[in-house]
Amino acid sequence: MIKLSVLDLVTVREGGTAREAMADSAALAQCAEAAGYERYWVAEHHAMDGVAGGATAVVLAHIGQATSTIRIGAGGIMLPNHNPFVIAEQFGTLDALFPGRIDLGLGRAPGADPRIAQALRRDLARASDYFPQDVVELRALFTGEPALPIRATPGLGADVQLWMLGSSLFGAQLAAALGMPYAFASHFAPDHLDQALEVYRRTFKPSPWLERPHVMAAMTVTCAESDEEAEFLGSSMDQSFVALRTGTPGRFKPPVAGYRQTLPPGQLAMLEHMRQASAVGSAQTVAREIGKFVERTGADEIIASGATFDPAARRRSLELTIKALV
Repeated sequence: MIKLSVLDLVTVREGGTAREAMADSAALAQCAEAAGYERYWVAEHHAMDGVAGGATAVVLAHIGQATSTIRIGAGGIMLPNHNPFVIAEQFGTLDALFPGRIDLGLGRAPGADPRIAQALRRDLARASDYFPQDVVELRALFTGEPALPIRATPGLGADVQLWMLGSSLFGAQLAAALGMPYAFASHFAPDHLDQALEVYRRTFKPSPWLERPHVMAAMTVTCAESDEEAEFLGSSMDQSFVALRTGTPGRFKPPVAGYRQTLPPGQLAMLEHMRQASAVGSAQTVAREIGKFVERTGADEIIASGATFDPAARRRSLELTIKALV
């Protein structure tokens, strides 16, 4: 069976609170651990009313305390928003608290809102240009190779598994050059998926940390007792995607029956385009769609996104999904 992992945005429901979102994420991580998922990742987003994972390392400490064996990590940290030394200290601390369980996925996209750049006191355009150099520096802060004039404590010697994230050819090329595992954000940006994976595998250079290419691809996954129920539950994610693409993001909305039938052609086409990296339906449907996607991509792992308005429904989705693939 292919390895399955979980991607969590720590979604804040309409009418809910960030505190509730944190409790829901801890319960979801416990469910994923009990069901046999490989890893549980939290994504960094800022200034979004419906996403509570901005202080990613702090959220991961909360998730780590609620679990005991599942790998936990960032999917990912947008490195242009930070300096490598601080990230080395944060994730070195997480490794000290939860040894042998920490992943650190690194992304180059800092976010498009200039107000975020101002709030972070960062020149994000320039920081993005330094991204490859910062990745190498961050790895050196953990490994000590090459030696740097300053040590991160905690950090140096930490057993943190570094991943490269991407939705374009840039991340694929950099992951290959540095000999890193590669995670592709196909759940919301599938356009360059096939080309990026081909480039990554063809140009991969083995490193002391990874001998051969390793790919994890993201899918939107919602599994329920029937196709109809899953489509209904998945309409909350549909609303979230539409709101994001139309510049009106907000808190996570309740599901709406027949939601797609209410959309104008352009928004419906956008959702259908993203469905090439999704599995929404009964256990049989989800198993079939994941199987087709794995056959297409040759992925070594699948990481499942796909929040539901009712947190219990997503926990049930995780359980049904992994059982369907056994």
